[in-house]
Amino acid sequence: MSVMKIGILSETHGKTKRLKLALSLFAARGVDAIVHCGDIGAVECIEMLGKTGVATYAVLGNMDRHPQLLIEAAQKCGVRLDWEVVEVPLGDGEFLVATHGHDEKILDELIHGQQFPYVCCGHTHRRSDKMHGKVRVINPGALHHSRKGGPSFAILDTKTGLLEFIEL
Repeated sequence: MSVMKIGILSETHGKTKRLKLALSLFAARGVDAIVHCGDIGAVECIEMLGKTGVATYAVLGNMDRHPQLLIEAAQKCGVRLDWEVVEVPLGDGEFLVATHGHDEKILDELIHGQQFPYVCCGHTHRRSDKMHGKVRVINPGALHHSRKGGPSFAILDTKTGLLEFIEL
């Protein structure tokens, strides 16, 4: 696996001030890629993600009410936005995958398939880091309406395995 620091976030729900702060911390920490696990909420959020200068991957969430507008914005600014699952290349043929998590069947298939070393999801607004067999399942928490502590996101170092939750 290649060395990679990945910024992971979810549940922005259009809150650009919190997203701006998270993205500035990602830049300060030198992340190589950003993953948004859904409920983006606004074209402005996609545009902010597109201006980071690093590879950015995102999935739509159950509260993304205007998916076509988000998809068009993502195409314009170079964000890889998928409907249900997005794959982030880690090198050596391995991928981190992200899904929103509201479709439990998709989430279960990603976890129980044991195909990916990391599965990232959002939806619950609760941060977590759990092993399921050889799959590490990460929920970065929520930038809006966190249900466990304050608004949060995470940074994963795939070389060391260190996952840091950062609370705003």
